[in-house]
Amino acid sequence: MILKAKERGDGPQLARYLLAMRDNDHVELHDVRGFASDDLLGAFHEADAIASGTRCRKHLFSMSLNPPASENVSAEAFEQAISRIEEMLGLENQPRAIVFHEKDGRRHAHVVWSRIDAERMRALNMAHYKVKLRDVSQQLYREHGWDMPRGLEDRSLRDPLNFTRAEWQQARRVGLDPKQLKALFQKCWKQSDSGVAFQNALKERGFTLARGDQRGFVAVDYRGEIYSLTRLTGAKTTEVAARLGDPKKLPSADEARAALAAQMTEQLQGFIKDAEREAERGLKVLAFRRSEMTGRHRHERQELKQAHEMRWLAETKERAARLPRGFSGIWHRITGRYGRIRKQNEQEAWQATLRDRAERESLIIRQLDERRALEQEIQGQREQQQADLLLLRQDISRYRDMAAPDRERDDNKPEREGRSRSGRRRRTRSPRME
Repeated sequence: MILKAKERGDGPQLARYLLAMRDNDHVELHDVRGFASDDLLGAFHEADAIASGTRCRKHLFSMSLNPPASENVSAEAFEQAISRIEEMLGLENQPRAIVFHEKDGRRHAHVVWSRIDAERMRALNMAHYKVKLRDVSQQLYREHGWDMPRGLEDRSLRDPLNFTRAEWQQARRVGLDPKQLKALFQKCWKQSDSGVAFQNALKERGFTLARGDQRGFVAVDYRGEIYSLTRLTGAKTTEVAARLGDPKKLPSADEARAALAAQMTEQLQGFIKDAEREAERGLKVLAFRRSEMTGRHRHERQELKQAHEMRWLAETKERAARLPRGFSGIWHRITGRYGRIRKQNEQEAWQATLRDRAERESLIIRQLDERRALEQEIQGQREQQQADLLLLRQDISRYRDMAAPDRERDDNKPEREGRSRSGRRRRTRSPRME
């Protein structure tokens, strides 16, 4: 599992984020331990209140556990991993909450601990927790037989196409995949041996090289979006400057935006809208299927939950009826039979709990498999959409290049006509002057 963690505060905001259904198919509050409240918002309000008696501002330790996308991991396996992490970080007796998220056919867990030792009113020191979590993550990959990411084996082998949240948000605004966008810029950079070659490579893909306000060099697209070259190419600032030269020779980002906007004729804008609409059409059908599947899966889980509650109530009544009452109950206590019946009831209750959990896990795994199959269709359609949008950018670049000579002729037409009229006037006057 990939383990990511950080220290933070503002428990209520974190609780609202963990329970949000906007970006998730399913959200489940799996366990709350060590708090007086049994709901997440109340528990984190309690954690904030206790932390207010200390000087600690980041009193929560929040962590996500992400198994490989293709693996079905049971709740029990998540719990075992969490117990190991608690032992490694010294969090065994701290209040905690576990929340499961399901999204795009993947299941992952979020765990939040309170760092405050309520008896001593001091925050636990989380020294070197990233190194410790890396070791636990490697152990989990080996024990489960999963293919370990290269970046987890060796930090120097981390994926160069990994992106930040800001890069993801920018790619989302322009309808592109952040990894594909980064791969495009890195391909242009690696294939170019000079600033002119790099500039032409970007231009062929619909980007204009420009001068940034503070970042030295940037790229601008037809939407007016500005891209940092150092972030997307992975090159250092000194390397970019050495290859591209003096940024003052390039137009500023605002000037590049204005030039691109001037070239966007109504006909071209209409062509772009039609192409983007066509690219999104297939995804809308799959989005409807995803919404329908999510609603059906929620209904199935709710039905199973109600069935479990009804069966549990009936079995509890049956177990309670075994315990004798009145004088007979006193006699059974004296002879020890009462204790044997109670122990049997406890064992049966525990077995019933395990049975219900197994049935729920079986349903969740079946639904995850179904959802994962649909996600593969969605990814295939999205990849086709990405390819279409990248081709659209190249088409826009070609159209602008084709339209440029026409615009130059139109711009020079009044000047040529003026010279022509001037020449005719000189020729008609010359006989009279002689």
